Amino acid sequence: MTFQLHKKKEAWSARFSEPMSELVKRYTSSIFFDKRLALVDIEASLAHAEMLNVQRIISDDDIKAIRKGMEQIQGEIRRGEFKWRLDLEDVHLNIEARLTALIGDAGKRLHTGRSRNDQVATDIRLWLRGEIDQIGSLLKSFRSALLDLAEQHADTILPGLTHLQVAQPVTFGHHLLAYIEMFTRDTQRMLDCRKRVNWLPLGAAALAGTSYPIDREQVAQTLGFDNICANSLDAVSDRDFAVEFTASAALIMTHVSRLSEELVLWMNQQIGFIDLADRFCTGSSIMPQKKNPDVPELARGKTGRVNGHLIALLTIMKGQPLAYNKDNQEDKEPLIDTVDTVSDTLRIFTEMVTGIIVKPHAMRAAALQGFSTATDLADYLVKHGLPFRDAHEAVAHAVRVCVDKGCNLANLTLTQLRSELPEVASLLGDDVFDYLTLEGSISSRNHVGGTAPQQVRNAIAAARAILSSQ
Repeated sequence: MTFQLHKKKEAWSARFSEPMSELVKRYTSSIFFDKRLALVDIEASLAHAEMLNVQRIISDDDIKAIRKGMEQIQGEIRRGEFKWRLDLEDVHLNIEARLTALIGDAGKRLHTGRSRNDQVATDIRLWLRGEIDQIGSLLKSFRSALLDLAEQHADTILPGLTHLQVAQPVTFGHHLLAYIEMFTRDTQRMLDCRKRVNWLPLGAAALAGTSYPIDREQVAQTLGFDNICANSLDAVSDRDFAVEFTASAALIMTHVSRLSEELVLWMNQQIGFIDLADRFCTGSSIMPQKKNPDVPELARGKTGRVNGHLIALLTIMKGQPLAYNKDNQEDKEPLIDTVDTVSDTLRIFTEMVTGIIVKPHAMRAAALQGFSTATDLADYLVKHGLPFRDAHEAVAHAVRVCVDKGCNLANLTLTQLRSELPEVASLLGDDVFDYLTLEGSISSRNHVGGTAPQQVRNAIAAARAILSSQ
């Protein structure tokens, strides 16, 4: 006997005495956003159908019809000709209904041995796996662009800040390498997250598995999954992988936001360390002189958006009993928007970095302010036998003298230094000024992780080696 699967346009219509209200249809439908999963849904369905055929659960004629129908549906989706229907609720029922319309009963047999619960869990993992690979590639390009800029400015002196106050001189290349470290960790987190994404839920069915003699290993191999979810309850209800991905994405955006803040500050005319290419900026509707760094500003704002998605996913999961609940439908919008936001941001920042105009003279002038080599003078005294705390106190006194005189430490003569610091006068020689120059300061930090230009170049070479291995 053959029954009409969609008599009232729902897969479960025979159970209910009245149709779903139009308001509920709109409220519960996910087709507006989960149609992004259409191609991976077809990929997973074909793998499932192949397995059903090998296991003699569906016939050879069925699998041939399913392949042919799915091929047509794939074409319709790629060409933008597929008719998405709100009354069919989601991507899965839309594709199944179209398949059944094309090939008849063979399309109805496709869902044997599975549920939408394990189907959607599989689709999300398949889709996210591909997006993680894409984000990894985008991170690689971005890191490469940052390395190119760092290499160009391995010797360019920049004031290093703590508390936004001048602290010690560094090089601009060294400063950019700090972001290379951040985005390298982001890449590693994405690669690690991918391992837990790449587990197959299909075969868990609704929550308890299925009585059909399925072969989950075959499906996993066909779809390229590394592992099979071991517990059917967990398989359909787990969204840890989505939370973990979004947490990793939030860290990427946090690092982008930190860089954005510096770009905005550096571009300010009162600082003037850099300029951004015009194509990444906008003007003002009222002030004709304005050039606003909109791209980094917007990236700061979008960071809050991704952070919000992470909180949303955690909140969705926090109160759910096992196994699947409708709450999980709310995972897709934040997940999809997170992917889009991170991907778009990395693309535009990679291009923007290549167009940064660096102004070394402004950086150097700023590094000469704020007594950035004071610590070097203290280190000089320590190397000549003075305990560090006494050296610290002596140099603090010298700085106060310079503040009163309106000069820098390097502007004092040796006689003036000895006069102002009689307690350590015997330790001060002509070579002290080698320590008070900006070049002398950065060159003295010649160790792994230091800001000496040669160490910067060594770090860039090491970072490129890591980049090429990923």
